[in-house]
Amino acid sequence: MQRSQNTRARFSRHLKRACLLFVLTQGVSALAIERPIIIAHRGASGYLPEHTLPAKAMAHALKADFIEQDVVLTSDGVPIVLHDINLESTTDVASVFPGRARDDGRFYAIDFSLAEIRQLRAHERRKPDGTAVFPERFPAIDGLSGVPTLAEEIALIEGLNHSRAHQAGLYVEMKASAFHRSEGQDLPGAVMTVLKDSGWADRTDLVFLQSFEPEALRELKYEHKTVLPLIQLIAENAWDESGSVDFDAMRSDAGLDAVAEYADGIGPWLMQLYSGQDDEGKAQLTDLARRAKERGLLIHPYTFRADQLPPGIDSFEELHRLFFEELEVDGVFSDFPDRSRTLSERFSARPLQ
Repeated sequence: MQRSQNTRARFSRHLKRACLLFVLTQGVSALAIERPIIIAHRGASGYLPEHTLPAKAMAHALKADFIEQDVVLTSDGVPIVLHDINLESTTDVASVFPGRARDDGRFYAIDFSLAEIRQLRAHERRKPDGTAVFPERFPAIDGLSGVPTLAEEIALIEGLNHSRAHQAGLYVEMKASAFHRSEGQDLPGAVMTVLKDSGWADRTDLVFLQSFEPEALRELKYEHKTVLPLIQLIAENAWDESGSVDFDAMRSDAGLDAVAEYADGIGPWLMQLYSGQDDEGKAQLTDLARRAKERGLLIHPYTFRADQLPPGIDSFEELHRLFFEELEVDGVFSDFPDRSRTLSERFSARPLQ
């Protein structure tokens, strides 16, 4: 009896994954069923400052299938598109509001109203000493654009979908939902309100929702009753991405079983699928992708950067060949969506299972 139940559960997960792949490939214009999706990581961030509207417009022009939005809240509860809960790495907040840091020296977005956020200019990501994290990318000069709201970014993408012969979807991450809850704010609820108001809350072919925090995804599924596909991001415990989550345990069989109960896929760090090379120079692949597929889970690893290759990988092309041909992932987050799209077409002429 137990074996029969397990077989039915496994079949149900495979059917769910196959149906989701069908919906996605039928719903996104120009997205052929024989290749994985390309997700523009924070926009076309290899070319323009991350999470700015210019970076998102360029990602659309480069025909990314989905464009990522990291979302945090302002003090008045407005969802804005920003990778960090802090502002100083990617905006001029320290010069515009020099006395507004907390005791730890950080400037928290949630301490600023939308009207105050409007006064900031976004720039290429900088280290604490002011130098560029990626010195060969767009210069880390004073910002050329502001910090957009989620609603504004959706309007931009929807407008481009209307004016161009290409359809791009949203890939929304709720950043630090537990932190927002401790500050008296409901991040998943605020995101769902914007999606409903903009008419995207039931567009299952064009929207993914993602989080490192299982509770945020469970809230979306069970409290908000969302029909949108949910992706469980997987970090390393050492990153302290979410203090209450054991990501090592999440990658176990029992952990993946639990994820499959509330999520449609996983977003692992690419080094959790590829662990380097052996003494003979052969790529060492983990079994995480295989075990996730056995549970009907989509696999969207992050982050593919031409200027930050994993150890043992000699080229951007080889990185994609490994993940598309050998691991057969369902999509990737890329800072260079045009190059990743070209490589997905080269290495992934296969039907998605």
